[in-house]
Amino acid sequence: MQTAAPSDTTFSAPPPALRDGRHAVYASDAANSRGRAISEPACPMRTPFQRDRDRIVHATAFRRLTHKTQVFLFHEGDHYRTRLTHSIEVAQIARAIARMLKLDEDLTEALALAHDLGHPPFGHAGERALDSAMAGHGGFDHNAQSLKVVTRLERKYAAFDGLNLSVETLEGLVKHNGPLLGPNAREARHGEHRILLAEIERAGLTQALRLDAFASGEAQAAAVADDIAYVNHDIDDALRASLLTLDGLASAPLVGPFIARARATGADAGRLVYEVNRRLITAMIEDVGLAARGRLNEIKAGTTEDIAFAGRTVVTFSPTFQDELIGLKSYLLNHVYRHERVMSVMRKAERLVQDLFGHYYAHPDGMQTRWAAASLTCNPAQRAALIGDYVAGMTDRFAIEAHQQLFDHTPELR
Repeated sequence: MQTAAPSDTTFSAPPPALRDGRHAVYASDAANSRGRAISEPACPMRTPFQRDRDRIVHATAFRRLTHKTQVFLFHEGDHYRTRLTHSIEVAQIARAIARMLKLDEDLTEALALAHDLGHPPFGHAGERALDSAMAGHGGFDHNAQSLKVVTRLERKYAAFDGLNLSVETLEGLVKHNGPLLGPNAREARHGEHRILLAEIERAGLTQALRLDAFASGEAQAAAVADDIAYVNHDIDDALRASLLTLDGLASAPLVGPFIARARATGADAGRLVYEVNRRLITAMIEDVGLAARGRLNEIKAGTTEDIAFAGRTVVTFSPTFQDELIGLKSYLLNHVYRHERVMSVMRKAERLVQDLFGHYYAHPDGMQTRWAAASLTCNPAQRAALIGDYVAGMTDRFAIEAHQQLFDHTPELR
């Protein structure tokens, strides 16, 4: 099926009732935030959600995303996406969706910027390696690691560890993929729900985060923006890396018609890819806006609770668009993510991460001073968790340099 890109944004449902002239009645209300784990005086200049966003941007873990892999490693080219540029693109798209639906843009942006804070070096290859290395000690999941970063691992503030984010931001962060408990929870893969639930319990947030309910509209906007961003920028990066061609993509689900329209503009080869991406992104955002406005009207959303207990995701694609997107993701899986060139690099990266974990588990004094000192009082499970945190916090570059210092041979990740 070929999806036509809407030429104008014409909503089929009436505009939402507004709470304060800017936000819909179903938007998260910064003025009535559910608070923070540790009480703090209100900021005279910023709402709680703006404050959360600013704390995330200034976090050490956020800066490290500069040198963490999205698909292609940092040294393979200056223009490939990293986890940081991916997060910025997600935030831009998420804010556009939030604006269309009159959601709180600041909460949406905070969630978009924070969603990948727990990713280890080398993307999903690093995650697989850590999960395997820690299999006997609870495993590893990047969503749980993101929560750990913002509740424990960041150490900047005199009064608390972590960032002490609002309940609304924490709830959106842990429900990036939907409810974690109850009939609407997605089937867990590789035990990630178990790992995330254990981290939520450790943070004392099990009751506060309403784990059987759906996330806020803002969190749902950030989650669907993640899909939009990575599909489009992975196409762009894969074309740049010559893993894909526009001629090959012309027969792929969803994207084919956009290639035809872009070519009709007469744009040169250097501009053509951008034309495809911008048209596809626009169409995806418009589809989400149209579909979400219709669903919000169907459930007669008048409060945040109506979204939380709607029994389904509200801010997402229309069924037809979703089906085509699944087809496009399958195409990218076969032609990009499982391409031998990518898989070869990722296999080497997995071995590198496993080497580092194994060495530090046997020789924890090899870690930086604070981490080595903390390991002295750990039992085996605690030591594994500590080393998992240490390795997960590494950038690609730092991990490669550490491996070169510790081992006679470091694989060339090309």
